[in-house]
Amino acid sequence: MKSEHVLVPFLAAIMLAACGPKAEKVVLKEGTAAYALAQELAAIMPALSPDKETVVAEAKGLTITAAEVIQAIRENMGARTGPFFKDIDAGKLKSVIEQGAEQLARRRLLMAAASKAKAAVTDEEFEAAMQAQYARAGGEQGFLATLQQVEIGIDYVKRSVRESMVINKYLEGVAAAGAKVADEDIRKAYEESKIPDKTASVRHILLLTQGKTEAEKAEARKKIEDLLARAKAGEDFEALAKQYSEDPGVKDNNGLYADFPRGQMVKPFEDAAFSVPVGQFSGVVETDFGYHILQVLDRKKETRTYDEARAEIETRLRGEKQGTLVEDHIRALKDKAKLKMIPL
Repeated sequence: MKSEHVLVPFLAAIMLAACGPKAEKVVLKEGTAAYALAQELAAIMPALSPDKETVVAEAKGLTITAAEVIQAIRENMGARTGPFFKDIDAGKLKSVIEQGAEQLARRRLLMAAASKAKAAVTDEEFEAAMQAQYARAGGEQGFLATLQQVEIGIDYVKRSVRESMVINKYLEGVAAAGAKVADEDIRKAYEESKIPDKTASVRHILLLTQGKTEAEKAEARKKIEDLLARAKAGEDFEALAKQYSEDPGVKDNNGLYADFPRGQMVKPFEDAAFSVPVGQFSGVVETDFGYHILQVLDRKKETRTYDEARAEIETRLRGEKQGTLVEDHIRALKDKAKLKMIPL
């Protein structure tokens, strides 16, 4: 499965959290929603008390506290923080805060680099992006009403959108600078695609284990084994996936990943998808996300000529190269800033 598909829900959102390149520590103000949230979470993990300066990430010119992570969560999720943190245990809470700190640190470094490179977004580009946001909600008034309902401020949203656009523009420049694909690499990829199966289609069930305690992981393992036994006994696997799978990447199509190529999914998942006989079930497959069961539905070989396949292969290789360039660049920014994550 794609690594970006499964995230703790707020982590996907926290990437939008507004955070300019500053070094000041965030201090929560008494009486605010973020302060109240920190008080609630401190009952589970005292280090998260709003009255403490618990540092969770440091780098040159950058200090991130648990308070800043909590503020970002509250600003981004609004009233939804209540249901999200309901009954959360200390192990998962620790994982959420630490991962959130890493995401905020990464974003701060990218904003600083984008500013240095003079990456900018025009007012016209920003307005077009906001209009697209409004359209998805049926218009600006509907968008504002939705924000009000979940207690998220429009100023925060606009600031977040603009910053995200600046970072994206900066990273597009990084990717474009070195993403040329050589003809011999395209030919090699084509020849290799004709030998093994080119794509696979699977339906799967995922039970998440990220941030869970060992006892919870053991419980998830038993549950996935029970589901595998039910599938092998003849129960409708699509119905089981619809009911039990926790993968948000395929929640709307009952666990289906169709016609994905090699190199796109995490390795244990890919290995099962391209080795289990078509029509059969895998055993329990463990990845960094959790426990999976795969039903292999189909696999296809490359049947097109080189000329027919060339453009698609070049696009794929360029995308892979760009992804590597971006991740290498972000890693270099972290190393240069001597980013240090401080466990809670």
